[in-house]
Amino acid sequence: MKPSIQSKLDQLAERLVELTQRLSSNDATSDMDNYRRLTREHAEITPVVELYQRFQQAEQDLKTAQEMLADPEMKAFAEDEANSAKEQLAQIEIDLQKLLLPKDPNDERNIFLEIRAGTGGDESALFSGDLFRMYARYAERQRWNVEILSESSGEMGGYKEIIAKIVGQGAYSKLKFESGGHRVQRVPATETQGRIHTSACTVAIMPEADELAEVNLNPADLRIDTYRASGAGGQHINKTDSAVRITHLPTGIVVECQDDRSQHKNKSQAMSVLAARIMDGQLRERQSKEAATRKSLIGSGDRSERIRTYNFPQGRITDHRINLTLYKIDQIMDGDLDELVGALMSEHQAEQLASLGGEE
Repeated sequence: MKPSIQSKLDQLAERLVELTQRLSSNDATSDMDNYRRLTREHAEITPVVELYQRFQQAEQDLKTAQEMLADPEMKAFAEDEANSAKEQLAQIEIDLQKLLLPKDPNDERNIFLEIRAGTGGDESALFSGDLFRMYARYAERQRWNVEILSESSGEMGGYKEIIAKIVGQGAYSKLKFESGGHRVQRVPATETQGRIHTSACTVAIMPEADELAEVNLNPADLRIDTYRASGAGGQHINKTDSAVRITHLPTGIVVECQDDRSQHKNKSQAMSVLAARIMDGQLRERQSKEAATRKSLIGSGDRSERIRTYNFPQGRITDHRINLTLYKIDQIMDGDLDELVGALMSEHQAEQLASLGGEE
């Protein structure tokens, strides 16, 4: 085991003893907020320390077995015991490293999903619609709720742009690797010659921010315009200035929301999206710095990067970051993303483990 990892585990073992003593003291509950914080920390550390104690016991078992090897009568038994202890040590070390991996504080958050048509005109807008349906179906399978906040329809269908909020436990943890360029190769319905066209869309996955606590939105930095909604929505929505456009002057970020009759609700939703975009920009900047250090591809936050190709004629989907190709395009487009999501999460964990193991 790396000295740096062993040092962390020793510190956690000492901290657990300290927490146990503090929680069993007579005045432990005098400050309930502090008591809850200590209880939560105790619960988080306990399984790590218990596993570390099993590791130490396996180390002791290995040492005892190696000492027994000197006795000819015990040699066969000692070799079996030593091999068993070595296997146990190797597995426990892997499990300990996983438990020590830093947790993403945003993993349990709700998300904002933004999909924008790119190169490819009408076909790109149609593919945006297909991607939105894919994510909506996946959310349905996860029993998450999907609410469309803003949409701009394509002339032939689909979306030039669509923004939706997905509410559900662990939404960000499972979909955070979807940000980036998505390329489609297929024969468009409008193509009379049967030629395969290539189109592209960009996807952005942003954790929901508590705009008051986490993003400093100074009213002086905001320009808020109201206007009459356009497009579908019924007579009422088109007769009132219910649509809201918010411009964040320092960054130039513009958010529009016009899908609700209420100007107040449109403004509230636009503020939430704005806060998420600002926090996402800060997050991506931090991730790109980390990626430059680790040469990591997953989670780099680079939206200009082409991350995935959907080839309909060959029935395959390829994720270029992890060189994974799956020949199940119909199932994936219907929201069966578990294999893709699982592979991306596993690769990210492997990168974290490599980074942790490399520390000294």
